[in-house]
This record gives sequence, C-alpha cells and structure tokens, in this order.
Amino acid sequence: MLRCLRPVATALLFSAAVASLAHADIALSERGYFEKRGLNVLVFSNVYDGLFSDAKIAGVELIHHGQRTATNGDVRLAPTPGQWDAAPQIVERKVDAASGVITAHLRYPDHEFDFIVRAEARGDAVVLSVELPKPVPAALVGRAGFNLEFLPSAYFRRTFLMDNHSGNLPLYPASAMTRTSDGALEPLPLATGKSLVLAPEDQQRRVQLVSSSGDISLFDGRNQAQNGWFVARTLLPADRTGRVVEWTLTASTVPDWTRPPVIGRSQVGYHPADRKVAVLELDRHDPPAETVRLLRVEPSGKFTEALAGPATRWGAYLRYEYATFDFSAVREPGVYVIEYRGTRTAAFRIAADAYADIWHASNDVYLPVQMDHMFVNEAHRVWHGDPHRDDARQAPVNHEHFDLYAQGPETDTRFQPGEHIPGLNIGGWLDAGDFDIRTQTNYHVVQQLVHVWERFRPTRDQTTIDQSRRFVDIHVPDGTPDILQQIEHGTLQLLAQHRAVGHAIAGIVEPDLGQYTHLGDAASKTDGLIYDPPLAPGQSDGVRSGTPDDRWAFTTETSALNFGSTAALAAASRALRGYRDELAEECLATARSVWEREHSRPPKLFRHGNTTGGIVEDEEFRAAVELLLATREAAYSERARALWPTVRARMDANLPHAIRALPLLGADFRAELADAARAFSEQVADLRKQNPYGVPIHTGGWAGSTQVMRFANAAYLLHREFPEIVNDEAAFDGLHYILGRHPGSELSLVSGVGTQTKEVAYGSNRADFSFIAGGVVPGVLILKPDFPENKEDWPFLWGENEYVVNSGPDFMFLAHAAHDLATRRK
Repeated sequence: MLRCLRPVATALLFSAAVASLAHADIALSERGYFEKRGLNVLVFSNVYDGLFSDAKIAGVELIHHGQRTATNGDVRLAPTPGQWDAAPQIVERKVDAASGVITAHLRYPDHEFDFIVRAEARGDAVVLSVELPKPVPAALVGRAGFNLEFLPSAYFRRTFLMDNHSGNLPLYPASAMTRTSDGALEPLPLATGKSLVLAPEDQQRRVQLVSSSGDISLFDGRNQAQNGWFVARTLLPADRTGRVVEWTLTASTVPDWTRPPVIGRSQVGYHPADRKVAVLELDRHDPPAETVRLLRVEPSGKFTEALAGPATRWGAYLRYEYATFDFSAVREPGVYVIEYRGTRTAAFRIAADAYADIWHASNDVYLPVQMDHMFVNEAHRVWHGDPHRDDARQAPVNHEHFDLYAQGPETDTRFQPGEHIPGLNIGGWLDAGDFDIRTQTNYHVVQQLVHVWERFRPTRDQTTIDQSRRFVDIHVPDGTPDILQQIEHGTLQLLAQHRAVGHAIAGIVEPDLGQYTHLGDAASKTDGLIYDPPLAPGQSDGVRSGTPDDRWAFTTETSALNFGSTAALAAASRALRGYRDELAEECLATARSVWEREHSRPPKLFRHGNTTGGIVEDEEFRAAVELLLATREAAYSERARALWPTVRARMDANLPHAIRALPLLGADFRAELADAARAFSEQVADLRKQNPYGVPIHTGGWAGSTQVMRFANAAYLLHREFPEIVNDEAAFDGLHYILGRHPGSELSLVSGVGTQTKEVAYGSNRADFSFIAGGVVPGVLILKPDFPENKEDWPFLWGENEYVVNSGPDFMFLAHAAHDLATRRK
C-alpha cells in the first residue's frame, strides 16, 4: 500500500499534472446531465435494475470523449462491491435546472439507512457530495463509503498520482489482499490521499478527484472478480449528519473535441441486387459533409471512385445526428470501402454469395462449444471436458436462486431435496456465458434448428458428434448433417427431464456463487461424481464423492415450460424421422402425452424470473402448431385458431409459427394473417420514423439483437407469404443491423463474421478477453437518457456482450433467409 503525505497546499503539488485540464465550464443540460464538449457527468440517470443486480450501469457516471469510463458513483458497503453485494434503492431523483443541481435520495432498507447524493456544477468541475439526515448506522460504520468506479480498460497502461506520489494502474491485478475481522477478503488500497489524478499523461482520460473531507483510497476490484473495476472511495464518518463527504471532480477535455463519424454498414458486404444504404452517425457539433464516396479496391491496392453521392440527413436520434448514403446503384462485384470526411471504413464485398456462408461459424464452432455433457475438441485445442456428469440434485423447496431460478413449496417430483435425480446428465446446451441448462432457452434452440432444417435443408457436415463417447470434434466431418445432430442433442436433454420427473423443469444450475462465477473449462467446475452424503468432503469411491458440488435441478412444474418443451419435441419428431426414428417416436409420444395432461387439469402458473417459461398462451399456441405440423390432426388446428386472437398482438414471437401452419389452419385463416401482415407493415413504417435503422431497438437493461433477429425473421416469412403486403427490406434491415449497421459502433455483433467483428465478448473464455466464433452478442445497450454503448475492450458487461445460445440458431435462420431473398432479387 502507498500511504501518501499530506501537503499543506495539495493543489500546488498537482499543478504540473493538471495544467492542461480544459477550463470550459460544465453545465446542467436539458437532457438531465452535466455537460461540456467531450464530457458528460450523469447522476442516477441509470439505476440498479434488479435483474442481475449490479450491472455497472448506475449512480454517478462519466462519459469522457465518447466513452463511458466511470460508473456506480454511490454509497456502497464494500471497497470493491461485486455483482451480488448490497446496492441501495432509489427513492427520488430531482433535477433543479435553475440551480444546476441534481440530487438522488437513496436507501438501504435492511439497515434503515437513507442518504442523498448531490451533484452541482461549479465552474469547470462537478462537486459531488453525500448528505446524511441521520448518522451512519452502527453496523455500517467502517463499511459505508462513497465510491466511484473507473473502467480498467480505459486506464490500462496509464499512471496515477495521489498527492505527491505516483503509481501505475495495473494491467493485471496484483494488489495486496487482507482479511477483515469477520474473515472476509478485501483488497488493500493502491494508494490513499486527498487528491487523486488518473492518467495525468492522457488528455482524453485525465480525471482529478479532490476531497475536502476524508481520505480518498484507490482500489483494484479485479483481485476478487475479473469483472471488478478500479474504485475511488471515501469512508463515511461515524456520528455525523449533513454533508459528510465532498469531492470536486474535474476531467480534462480536448478543445473543440468532435467524435469521429461512425459509418454503419454490413461488415460481410452486400448482394449486387441489394438496397445498399450506409448510416452515418455524427457528432452533433460536426456539420455533415456534402459528399460520401464509395471506393473500389483494385488488385493493385489502388482505390478507384465507384460512386460519389450526398449524405442525406435523417435527423436526430439519441445524442447524435444521422445521415444516410445510398449506393444501391453500384452492382459490380468486388471489394469496396466507404470514405467520409477523411474516415475510411474497412473493406467489404459486393458479391452474389455475400450471405451464403455467414452462418457457418455459428454451426461449426459456437453451437458445438456450448454443448453440455460432451468433451469438445478443436484441432489442438480442448474447449472443455465432459462437464456435469454428476447432474443433478433436487433443489431445496421454497428456495430463490441468485440467477433467476426458484423452487416452489413442493419438489413436484418423487425426489427429496438434495437427492440425486438420475438421468439428467445428457444433452443440452450451456445457456450463455455461464454454465446452466436453462430449459426455456434449450427448447427455443431445438425449435429454431428444426425450422432452419425444414425450410432450408442445410446438409453441412463439419463436426463429429458422438453421443456414445460423449465426444465432439470441430472441423472433423462424420457423414451426418450437423444440424440434425444438434437437434438430437437438445432433444436428449428435454426428454431426459420427462423421463426423470415426468415434466419439463426450469433448469439445472450451480448451487452457489463460487461455482456460478467459474470461468474456463466447465468440466472443472464439479468433480463429475455423484454426491453421497455419508462420504467425507473430498472422499471418493470413483463413482460418488462427499463433495456437494453437483448442480441443482429446479423442478417446480409449470404449464408454460411443459408447452414449450412439447413444441420442441413435436418439432424434433419431424426432423429426426429418418435419422433417429426411435427417438423421433419418443419425442412425439411425449409431446402428445404432455399436451393431454395439460388439458386435463387447471394450468400450473408458477412464475419466477425468466426461467419458468414464456407467456403460457404463447407457449401453448406454439405447441399446438408444432403438434399440428407433426400429426395433421384437427384438434390441434382448432386449438391454435382459438388461441390466435390472444397471441396475435405479440407478432414477432407468434406470427412465424402461424405462417408455418397456414396451409393447415383453414382457408379463412389466411385473411386473418393478411390483416396481421398489414399491421406488421405499419409497424415497420413507424420504426423507420423512430430511428435511422428501421428496426426495434430495445432500451432495457439487456440489449436487443435477439429482438432484431426475430423481427427480421418474421419479416422474411411474411414477405414470402404476403409479398404484396410486406416487402423484403425489413428482413435485410435486421440482418444489416446485426452485421454492423447499428448505433455506437460499426462492428458485426456476430463474432468472426465480417471484416470487423466482436473480438472481446462475454463467453466462457471472457477472462481471456477473447471470443467464440459464431456467437451473437446482445449488442448496443441504450443507457438512459441517450447513450448507445457496446464495449469492445471490456467483455464483462453482460447486457452488451454475453452470448446466449438461442441467438445462434436465430442468426442461422436469418442468414439463410437473407441468402434466399438475395438470390430471388434481380
């Protein structure tokens, strides 16, 4: 630890470090945050959303030269709080435009502890303070402090100054740890003093904090969690009220700083017959140039102008101005770049096969890597061993899990809490960047893979998948279409649930946070041996062990999960016929049986988090459609038609299923779907007025690439069925959004697909700042009120960067759809 001296005139000692701080005044803007050119200071524009606890999007935040570099300015109860540590609840936020002050009243209800965070513009600085109506509760003395967290990747390879001492901001965590009086681990500070300057050498990142009350300590939160941030912290004093902490925050800015333009376009390129429109995202201080150029790249490396045209103003959206550049007239195949006011894009193609193989990485790499209960090899690399052979123990009753699972008052099985449930250690995919099997995700994957198979029949075989050996070898063909083997793999897990407990379950997940936060090889997370309580911890007979590390099965029965599983099994029965006939028969028999049972009793409506199934009517509608397609029986047609008025409003989710069954739903149903197609077309027209990308852009705590893909897939199916009502442009708009034409950046949101793609993502290998080819990230998160963000240098923001397995098949369908549409154009 670096303990700093207390110079009488601290500011004088810092004069050299801060001499180049820009002194333009900062002011409270009409957008509800403090602003000057190159800097925004947000004060509780965003709050903890409660979905996945602390998402590093809350409190006082800094957007510095176009990058969010600080967050979670708030009173916290630890030096480097983690995702599940206590966070306060917002009571009230006030913006006083007249005085230039923002206040946020917050509370820790468990401790009856209220406080106010106050922010005031003062010249070129923002003064941050904490005010207490009552003293800090005795239990929180020494724990409650005012924190401000700084993004490590924004400060890699930079230094800091604390009073009259200096240090390096570490690239990798290596600071000292200590144990508190109650045995908990905490980092020791890198430095302590009255005045802290981060990155004094870098005008675009320099930030100074000066405390007029207690000391500021600088911590590195990454010793305890790879997603930790650098934290500046001042402890709240005991036995005091009123203003107990005051910091003056100053950040340097480049005079007249202007954010470089972002030229959004498809990173994989375009078919010659495509409508080709780039979207230019411009700083509002940057008047648009008159001309944009499309340059053809010659074999010699020479750039030849293929087209010069105007940047057509679209208007304001979020915090930026937007313009478009239409180069549809250029149809000649080749390699091109776009140039705008000195900014030149990476190269992209115009080619008849532009979309033909863009789904391969998802099929060949991403889906195999996500396979649970399989050893997955790729050439000289092992992605993971055979995980979770010890699945699974019955979850305890009346238990709420930290990852949105819950067990109700009964097990709804014949097993006692903690007892091993045999037969669940087969099939399924790891849900996302973590290692649970979320049934709702798994059955969507099965359904969408079946839909890809039935419509496009891709016979690509690049992976060996051997269920008998529990072995996968990537880039090694085995003579069977990969997609059929993936459908089989998902089906095996869904059937295993019905075999084991008689119904679908919410999922299988780690019992404690220590295992849940595991990074790396999933097979090393448990010992693979069935837990046997009579054995001592660490003791094993080679089959069982005394280590209770087995995952838990959450088994509360719900009608929504049963219908969702039924839909997937019915769909799989069609695809597997001729490949795994016995399995296909079991799928259909199970689907029929569950359907009959669900209609013989009142629905089971237990709901918790996002793991207990979708809207039950939606799930039942899909089950009816898939059973209808599998059996051609009128009872399923009648039920689907009866449910349609209820589910129609959720068009992106349910229209595709209705279209697939259209020939079996009666001639008059076509007119109903035509009405829905007109409503969809009106939605598309409205979206083109709302944003320059023409797609539904989600504004919640999880970015919306999945919603965009499902919107685009619905548009494709509607266009194919009702071309006179819905044109094909919405499908391409959705594809191009995923492939780079979106706010905030120009990267393809599919890792490894396109020229510039997501190379740092929230997969199982996120600690290595790496990616899994073919995985689709959530994408652009819209931080309130107006900031689009997708971090490329920091993988740990799950709402922006976490792969979820169902997004892979959604993209596979969209890629096939785009290729189909493109080849039909003239």
